[in-house]
Amino acid sequence: MSSVSTAEDLAITTYGPIVGNRWIQLAAGVAAMVVISNFQYAFTLFTPGLRQTFPSVPYADIALIYTLFILFETWPVPVAGYFIDKFGIRNLMLVGSVLVFLGWVLAGMFATSVFHLYIYYGVLAGTGCGIIYIATVANAVKWFPDKRGLAAGLTAAGFGGGSALTLIPISGSISSMGWSGAMTAWGVGQGVVAILMALILHHPPKGWLPKDWVQPKAVLQTRREYTATQMMSQKEFYIMYAMFLMVCTGGLMTTGNMSQIAKSLNVFDAKVMGIAIVPFVATLAGVTNAFARIMWGAVSDRFGREYTMAFAFALEGVLIFLMTQISGNPIAFMILMPFVFLAWGEIYALFSAITGDVFGPKNSSGNYGIMYTAKGLASIMAGWGAAAVAAMYAGSFSVPYYIAAVFDIVAAVMALFILRPIIRKRIAGEA
Repeated sequence: MSSVSTAEDLAITTYGPIVGNRWIQLAAGVAAMVVISNFQYAFTLFTPGLRQTFPSVPYADIALIYTLFILFETWPVPVAGYFIDKFGIRNLMLVGSVLVFLGWVLAGMFATSVFHLYIYYGVLAGTGCGIIYIATVANAVKWFPDKRGLAAGLTAAGFGGGSALTLIPISGSISSMGWSGAMTAWGVGQGVVAILMALILHHPPKGWLPKDWVQPKAVLQTRREYTATQMMSQKEFYIMYAMFLMVCTGGLMTTGNMSQIAKSLNVFDAKVMGIAIVPFVATLAGVTNAFARIMWGAVSDRFGREYTMAFAFALEGVLIFLMTQISGNPIAFMILMPFVFLAWGEIYALFSAITGDVFGPKNSSGNYGIMYTAKGLASIMAGWGAAAVAAMYAGSFSVPYYIAAVFDIVAAVMALFILRPIIRKRIAGEA
């Protein structure tokens, strides 16, 4: 581009004043994330009803619904990301929106076995959410090279915090309509909103740059655009992948098993201001989860991704360990759980941002899609695996939590002493 103003006008000229406004693009992405957040974060509210409907099914098999959802939310994403980068965002967003619509509607109306829920909730809704997730996060990375951590954090906050607006209403819907009626009604509403947001989203036009772009001093960004194959030839990719896998485990385990964790800690029957403690605490956790993505994303723009990762991951390890020490104390459960999510939710902002920094924004949908599959692997340990281990210890989640705490501390050390030197050496060599 010959001038900043020409580049700045390019998006408006191409798409018009609404769709060509990057803040509207960001807002549409956040809105889409909000409506898909319940597929992950509200699962724990459905588990008591599912256990009553399918009393002969072991809880580990019901937890497998959650694991399959995460697997299909993550593992097909690299393919979806490739097609998003190649053919644009709108068509893939529409496909994802239809799938999330069908996932809960079919599950609520026609599921007569846990296997049906594996297909409707796990495969269909999981795949749809994965497409929407990677599309919106990568779109934020492309539109905001100057504020990549903040933009990725705001977008991911929609997914982490959107449920804070809806968990208590969903819990009320389950009480009045049963789990199947609530799932059907909310599936329709969430699917329609996702479709509307899909019609707004576009990638920035080729050659577009934000006005007065200044690269953050603390964040090194590559001048190359890595394809997926090239990214996977770099050792830093595997270090980042291992870190993502380890840190993801504790938060996912808490998200998917919160009701059972509350029972194992002897606080499940407690109420807060007349509200059952699990939906109340899950709502608070949704707020802190969302705030974590925005806060830590902005902090990483200022102080660097690796320093931010090291501090947040170490803090999460300490908080996860403390969860094992609060049995029988509902006040401690109510206070500590939101902080667990405050130190965990940032991973979805930091890893998407650092993937764009280290491997370039052009192929960020496909590249981050590959990185995001680490969440799928983590779900095996966090969902079915954690439930199975807990069953070996009379339902206690202490041992799974000990493992997750160790994972967090190891990832913090890796961020500071392994990942940071490797990234800086490679990008400095490019210059």
